[in-house]
Amino acid sequence: MPRIVVGALAIVLVLAGAASAEPLAVKAVMSPKEQIYGDLPTPQKHFVLFVRREGKAAGTGILDGAQLTEYGMHDIRPGLDGSPRGYLVAKIPGGDQAVIQWEVQATFVPGPDGKPKLLDNGVWRFIGGTGSLGGVRGAGTMHIKAVSATDREFELTGEFVAGKP
Repeated sequence: MPRIVVGALAIVLVLAGAASAEPLAVKAVMSPKEQIYGDLPTPQKHFVLFVRREGKAAGTGILDGAQLTEYGMHDIRPGLDGSPRGYLVAKIPGGDQAVIQWEVQATFVPGPDGKPKLLDNGVWRFIGGTGSLGGVRGAGTMHIKAVSATDREFELTGEFVAGKP
């Protein structure tokens, strides 16, 4: 019987010491700094856009106040679909950085005015970092919305654990 009590106590202590996931919810308006645009020679309009965008995250969680840089490839068939994907490098105020890998599925649906409406929904996950973000783990959902002809709002929601590198 004492072994069962000791074993149960050990499990409770391990679980108490384990970090629990915290919520993350940030938005950032991302503005293009560099772009390479290429039309692909297909019967239906099809283009690829390689872009570096920058913005500042605001919200809750470890990325609040971070400077974000997107390195993205947006493969789009206007009016039909697309598969944007890339990386966000997040630099928090102390200088530490985290790398986020993301991918969305672009789907065009009829809008209320009859024009195509873009649904840009996907997922993200932390894949590495430096300093205090060296061991960060987490994942969630992502949405991209046009806020002007050139700027996009990136919204990331999910959970993270700030682990040790």
